[in-house]
Amino acid sequence: MPKVRDILARKGHAVVSVSPHDTVHAAAALMNEKAVGGVLVVDGDKQLIGVFTERDILRRVVVAGRDPETTLVGEVHTSSVVTCHPETSLDECSAIMTTRRIRHLPVADEQTVYGVVTIGDVMAFRVSEQQSTIEYLNGYMFGTR
Repeated sequence: MPKVRDILARKGHAVVSVSPHDTVHAAAALMNEKAVGGVLVVDGDKQLIGVFTERDILRRVVVAGRDPETTLVGEVHTSSVVTCHPETSLDECSAIMTTRRIRHLPVADEQTVYGVVTIGDVMAFRVSEQQSTIEYLNGYMFGTR
């Protein structure tokens, strides 16, 4: 059964993070530069304290009429962080993301952040697995394997 560690092995363990003291504008610029839809919010000790996503910008900054140049990430990030472990199955990971309605799931334990898995990562992994199965079965049925 595929696990979260399998996704991280393919995509890597790189984590894009910001401080709660960074401005929303700076965080948005970093997200744009790195082409990601969310970043982890970490404190001075590099402890995970939240997630900041495009959805947070839209709902808590733009719609609320806050100035992104002066609003700090720590004022508007999502602080109730849901995480999973590298050994979490992809089925459980998908269930967490679906029931919690989240798109970014940090992979962490009490001391270490191992990476971030997105709903897009899960879907891409599953499509890749299905494509491999289809190719194998075609080869088996038509004698090319």
